[in-house]
Amino acid sequence: MGGMDVGGGIAGKLWNKFRSESVFVNYTPFFVCLAAGNLSADSFHHYISQHVHLLNAFAHAYELAEECADDDEDKKAIRNLRKYVQAKLKSHDSLVREWGFELPEERSLTNATVKYTDFLSATASGRIEGERVPGKLATPFEKTKVSAYTLGAIAPCMRLFAFINKEIQALLDPNDSTHIYKKWIDHYCSENFEAYAFRIEELLDTLSISLTGEELDVIEKLYHQSMRLEVDFFSSQPIIQEAVVPLSHTLDPAVGGELSIFCDFDLTCTAFDSSAILAEIAIITRPKADPDGSETQLARMSSADLRSTWDALSAQYTEEFEQCVESITTTETAETFSYEGLCEALEQFAHFEKAANSRVVHSGVLKGLNQEDIKRAGQRLILQDGCKGFIQKIMKNENLTAAIHVLSYCWCGDLIRSALSSAGDVKALNVHSNELSCEDSTTTGEIIKKLESPMEKLQAFNNILNNRDKDGRHLTVYIGGSVGDLLCLLEADIGIVMGSSPTLRRLGEQFGISFVPLFSGLVAKQREVVEVGSSNWKRLSGTLYTVSSWDEIHAFILGSSS
Repeated sequence: MGGMDVGGGIAGKLWNKFRSESVFVNYTPFFVCLAAGNLSADSFHHYISQHVHLLNAFAHAYELAEECADDDEDKKAIRNLRKYVQAKLKSHDSLVREWGFELPEERSLTNATVKYTDFLSATASGRIEGERVPGKLATPFEKTKVSAYTLGAIAPCMRLFAFINKEIQALLDPNDSTHIYKKWIDHYCSENFEAYAFRIEELLDTLSISLTGEELDVIEKLYHQSMRLEVDFFSSQPIIQEAVVPLSHTLDPAVGGELSIFCDFDLTCTAFDSSAILAEIAIITRPKADPDGSETQLARMSSADLRSTWDALSAQYTEEFEQCVESITTTETAETFSYEGLCEALEQFAHFEKAANSRVVHSGVLKGLNQEDIKRAGQRLILQDGCKGFIQKIMKNENLTAAIHVLSYCWCGDLIRSALSSAGDVKALNVHSNELSCEDSTTTGEIIKKLESPMEKLQAFNNILNNRDKDGRHLTVYIGGSVGDLLCLLEADIGIVMGSSPTLRRLGEQFGISFVPLFSGLVAKQREVVEVGSSNWKRLSGTLYTVSSWDEIHAFILGSSS
């Protein structure tokens, strides 16, 4: 998701900290359908009716915050914010008509709206969970503190709204007059609304200057709670048409709907490459030298010798990998997707990976590792933000029939299983990788080779699919970020590239593969659903979706994180 500069005060810091949660609003059926231009009028009317209640709650919160403010300039600033909302309420009917819609009938508040309005009212009244605020706000400081808390509860809503609508506006053709929600989107992308959001943040920064660390923590909690309530508000908006999100809702277990999720491990699930971690275990667990000068039982090298050997292996791997990429990308770029050309190129990578693994085995760097050391290292392995939470939600979702498969070049399946064990039952995770040969819980230095090339990954992928139940509707999602994932990404119904993955993209573009940001791809798919009347996920050949985080995948497949 794109960045947005909102200053260096507490408002900017909190937005930067919690901005990633905006994906759970962006990927709601409401906003995906709205961005596609085919959100039903009834759904939009329902939203408008609930939004009026929120505007009234904001106006009331501002009124209470103004009463609490001690400084005359602060009171005036809050009063101006309240006047802005009151003007919006007065002109609301004419704005709705200007956007091209009939006025909605008045509707009762939904549970999500009630929770949001109650939260705003309670905060502005000084009733803050876990915070000791006197029943009577006696001193000017106590009152000013509540004003700051109130602005902390309001600020994320306005920033989130401006941010998401700009994300959507970037997908629209400025000359397209057929998009029925374009005027509404443009309104919330206007300089006027951006200035309003910035004034709230600027005032929050001002009111927070004299607060203690504990009081700033309260603002952070309120800010985050408001973000979560905003997610719940938009997630609860009723959608009467078919929507492509969340993906899990399109699969009905009652009629055999099943989701198979495949992912790579290194640099997709993890923040670091596992080969370097295994080498580091070997280095730090080896003695510097035997006291009597004799060889150890497995004739292991000293720690210093091992580090030197590993550094040389790593340098050679990097150099030959880059040479392999250069030799392929210096050829003429394909004008259209060339699967055959890609497969020929990947054969070079297959030979390269196998030769590199053979050098590692021959060097002896993986000899003498204790299995328990490997498992402990796996448990301490740093996973990408959101990865563990996503896997946990998939495994615990009783309304979804799903299987998770990890396909990895990693040399040790135990490392993967240990790393992901905190996400749930390891037996429910299907790990397909190489293994380290062991005798008496100690590695021999040999690799039991199962997956060393893109072709072997693809074969494992297809074998898994061939063994599943043929009845019902099945969808496959593959998540990866390395060259070795390319064939599986293309074979899956939905191929998702994690992170920047510069080498994968460079190679893919060489053979005509298109890389489309997932959100814009979903908007296009939503248009297709309405126009064609089908949500068939078998993509145009040679198209992959891109994401920057696991939160995007979570929002796409499962919806809200709450």
